Amino acid sequence: MAFESLSEKLNTAFKKLRGKGRLKEADIKEAMREVRLALLEADVGYKVVRDFVKTVSERCLGADVLESLTPAQMVIKIVNEELCTLMGGENSKITISSKPPTVIMLIGLQGSGKTTNGAKLAAYMRKNHGKNPLLVACDIYRPAAILQLQTVGKQLDIPVFEMGQSNPVDIAKKSIAFAEKNGHDMVFLDTAGRLHIDDELIGELKNVKAAVDPTEILLVIDSMTGQDAVNAASAFNEALEIDGVILTKLDGDARGGAALSVRAITGKPIKFAGIGEKLDQLEAFHPDRMASRILGMGDVLTLIEKAEQAFDEKKTKEMTEKLLKNKFTLADYYEQLTQIRSMGSMSDIAGMLPGMDAKALSGASIDEGMLAKTEAIILSMTPHERDNPSVLNSSRKKRIAAGSGTAVVDINRLLKQFEAMQAMTKQLSKGKIPAMFGGGRGKKGLFGM
Repeated sequence: MAFESLSEKLNTAFKKLRGKGRLKEADIKEAMREVRLALLEADVGYKVVRDFVKTVSERCLGADVLESLTPAQMVIKIVNEELCTLMGGENSKITISSKPPTVIMLIGLQGSGKTTNGAKLAAYMRKNHGKNPLLVACDIYRPAAILQLQTVGKQLDIPVFEMGQSNPVDIAKKSIAFAEKNGHDMVFLDTAGRLHIDDELIGELKNVKAAVDPTEILLVIDSMTGQDAVNAASAFNEALEIDGVILTKLDGDARGGAALSVRAITGKPIKFAGIGEKLDQLEAFHPDRMASRILGMGDVLTLIEKAEQAFDEKKTKEMTEKLLKNKFTLADYYEQLTQIRSMGSMSDIAGMLPGMDAKALSGASIDEGMLAKTEAIILSMTPHERDNPSVLNSSRKKRIAAGSGTAVVDINRLLKQFEAMQAMTKQLSKGKIPAMFGGGRGKKGLFGM
């Protein structure tokens, strides 16, 4: 999970503060020492750590903290605000050209995930902003680079412009003419990478930039490489004046050094973060939400957005009515499981809920085998049985087990889980909606319930 190690260490430091009624200057200095060590162990650059701790310390030693009735909360609030500032303050969006097409030039080292995440970004802009993107294969050196782009383009149903091993500058120029002719309002140039930055690579990228004058240059960096990623970002920015960064593999980066350093070193915002291998696992980077996650304060806004994407609006309204009328069936139960599954792993979801221990659910997910069994069992029932599971006697269960290729014990387990869900829906139907599901009748809560 992203920032897991850092989050753990910071929360340990703040736990000591919470146990004190009033804070002394020595308490804050001790807490800041632990914060500094936590950041350095997270592979955040020394200068970034030094400046961060200095700023936080100065604010924490002010009268508003030392004289506060809840000083520990004030310290955490200040650290949260400064973490947010360190990562850019607010979400930075892609600039859209007033005259289409908007040209996005993607650059980065080999292995950073440039090709895949460029395609993810194109799909993101189509889904969330109604764009008609075109992917362009400008990497003529890496074996199978063009084929890789074509493969992900086909999976996402996004066209790919390629001219084989032609000059990358010519490919870029002709792709824009092709986009204008065919109504593509966004063009994503997948440029060549290298294992290391060299003059030849930079020279080629400068030529492409001069030829097409891209609306934005986005650097794709692998967050798991820590300070190496930050050094690469600094070098690319110096040579090409980048407009922003896409951080990949953030879900696997337990330390978070790159995310916390890259803005401070380059002055350029992190615009997007890759949070998984699937082609829809790219999200806008929100510094304030990420700071909250690091401090264990959750990220409910992102969770709600994920839920809204996963849950069909019409079906959600129907489900709400059923919940409030206590008419939640086995078929509805299965549908809820599949929709929650599409939101990601249980540890990811837990990490977005305030006070939840995401580590305890590390690696947890909805079992595909269990879902397949559930589906087989429910489909082997008659419509009457799905709506009225209380009629399921011994003979009916044996028939369903035979039809679904499962055992009676599997059916009993499913019914037990369903009964627990029904008990919750009875509370919902009486207006006793748990806080995580919205807090009261008529409010739109988590999972659209």
